[in-house]
Parts: sequence; structure tokens; C-alpha cells
Amino acid sequence: MRTAIVTGGAQGIGKGIVEHLLADGWRVVAIDSDAEAISDLAGELPVIELLAVRADVGSESQVAKAFDRLKAWNEKAGEPAGIDLLVSNAGLADPVSGPIEELDLKRWRQWQDSHVTGAFLMVRAAVPLLRMRKGAIVLMASTRALQSEPECEAYATAKGGLCAMAHALAISLGPDIRVNAILPGWIETGPWQKAAKRIEAKHRPIDREQHPAGRVGTPRDIAATVAFLASEGAGFITGQQFVVDGGMTRKMIYADK
Repeated sequence: MRTAIVTGGAQGIGKGIVEHLLADGWRVVAIDSDAEAISDLAGELPVIELLAVRADVGSESQVAKAFDRLKAWNEKAGEPAGIDLLVSNAGLADPVSGPIEELDLKRWRQWQDSHVTGAFLMVRAAVPLLRMRKGAIVLMASTRALQSEPECEAYATAKGGLCAMAHALAISLGPDIRVNAILPGWIETGPWQKAAKRIEAKHRPIDREQHPAGRVGTPRDIAATVAFLASEGAGFITGQQFVVDGGMTRKMIYADK
């Protein structure tokens, strides 16, 4: 049976990916730093194919412990060693860091550690296991790596770093391991939050109309892309960036005259 690790897997896009992979017959390790969200996920998806682990991917020691739990889980189930997929999705979700002249180094590092350092630590630990099964890595970047709103420098920098990491890893790890990045646009995650913060999706006509696809995205859109990139059908694809944004980054916008 195929095995995947999804970081930030208890809420939002990560939760959508976990649900999709489980439905496709995968065994999934969902890693998240939010204890409440991890508890909710385990309660909502009480299946033996899911291992929900609370860990901060920016912590070297916690990442090591998470992989120890994965190995023990595989051994208990009699599964062969190795994994087939790593989805590095964890990271601070709020893109706004405030005026750059007021942004202190500690807060800057929080964005970089949660996205880039977390991805590095997960990839480093996962590579030996991925090599065993000639697996794949998906790094979750953002369209904010390509375009910006004001006062989002820390987030944009982190997501741009993940894009660069993806093509660098693809060259270093190929042909055994394929590596790609997904750049989501506006993805509605309200219904995929933990129970205490779950909200119904409500979009205005203008929210839908500004997307050439005619709607706001959902975690299912990203999950489907992850599943494709992990499949044999994507066997000749590596080192690439996939924008999944309903076409918004291709749309010219002019202010009214």
C-alpha cells in the first residue's frame, strides 16, 4: 500500500489532501503543530490508514520523533520500509507581516522557519525512505511567490524559496525522486478548519467572477493536483511549478478611469 506524509495535514489545504489520499487508498501520516486540530482530525477520520502526529516541522527533534513514529507504525502494520510521497504543506498561513521597516528579525524568521526550514527538515528525513520506493515530493508554495499585495515580504520570500528548493531538489534527487511545487491561489479553507474555527464558505459574485474559472478554489483542487503529481502519469514531470489559481494570475487588472 502506498504511504504519504502530509505536513500541516490537520486543517485547510493539508486536510483536503489527507482526505483525498485516504479516499484513494493511501496510508497517510498527517503532521500538524496544532494539538486540537490533530485531535479533531483523528476523531473525524477514525481509520487505521491514518496516523495523526502532533509535531512542529521547524523543530529538528520533533521531526525526528515524527519519523520514529512513522517507522514504528509501518512495522506494526507489516508494511515494507519506505514512503511514496512527502507533501510539505505546513507553514504560517497569514501572509501579512506588516511594514517592512517595523518587521523584527524574530517574526521574519518565524515565516522562514515554518515554511522553508520545515520543508528542509522534512525532506532531509524523508529522502532515504523515498529512495526505497522511488517516491515523489510536493512542496506547497503560493502564487504570492509570483505576485504580491503590500506588506507580505516575509511570506512571499518563504514561498519563493520553496519554488527554488523544488527545482534544486529535482536535480539533486533525480532520477530516484521527483520533486515539484504547487502554487495555490485563492483557496477557501473555512470548512476545512478545526471544529472550533470552522466556518461556512460565503463568496460574493465578484469573488467568483474575478476568477476565469468562475469560482474560488477549494482544498480538493489542490489535493487532485497532488494526487496527479504522485501518480505514474506524472512520471516525466519534475522540477516544475504548477499554478492552481482558477486563472487569476493570467488576468490583467486595470483600475477604473
